[in-house]
Amino acid sequence: MSPYDPSAFPPFAVTVDLVVLTVRRDALCALVVRRGEQPFQGRWALPGGFVRGDEDLAAAAARELAEETGLCAHDPAAPGVDNGAHLEQLATYGDPRRDPRMRVVSVAHLVLAPDLPAPRAGGDANSARWAPVDELLEGPDQTAAGLAFDHARILADGVERARSKIEYSSLATAFCPPEFTVGELRRVYEAVWGVALDPRNFHRKVTGTPGFLVPAGGTTTRQGGRPAQLFRAGGATLLNPPMLRPEV
Repeated sequence: MSPYDPSAFPPFAVTVDLVVLTVRRDALCALVVRRGEQPFQGRWALPGGFVRGDEDLAAAAARELAEETGLCAHDPAAPGVDNGAHLEQLATYGDPRRDPRMRVVSVAHLVLAPDLPAPRAGGDANSARWAPVDELLEGPDQTAAGLAFDHARILADGVERARSKIEYSSLATAFCPPEFTVGELRRVYEAVWGVALDPRNFHRKVTGTPGFLVPAGGTTTRQGGRPAQLFRAGGATLLNPPMLRPEV
């Protein structure tokens, strides 16, 4: 038997790509960075990068987010986290032609958080911004002039994951501050789904779903008009009955 020769195998790498979603000005927005290096230099892309040999995937995702944007994302299972960010694996992408440098498999992660501050670029990104997902995903050919690599597909998958999960889980509250009104939660659903919802029907559904919301014991006038009751996310993770997405 011949000895093991690592050089006999083709180069292979694993990366993490991040679909970071937030609601800004009542629109669902994604974080994108302008690439400062080849390939696709100057093109907008999702934040991410290569996984180091000594780190797991979740650690790589958190590191890349901090390095390229200055933002922090935390696993909601970790104790003591108070910024409401949500991090989960999305999917794996392994088309042999997705990266011109070598065979690269990407493990994409989905990050959801309340209205986040303006990002700062770092690492190999020379600028970063929040962009409405409709702007990033519109057009007939995303590979020619849109996002780099296969990031348009990854972004579309992340957006659909968010749209689907807020139907049957309490994930929509991850877009909200710790205390929020029913109106603010409704605008999250409207932004993520891209539809207008009837305020009274929505209020009845969310306040009548066991474990979805709990009163925070206060009111706010930050939306203008009459004081609105403040709520916090309840303990339920699955909604029964679910919040079904209206058919457009």
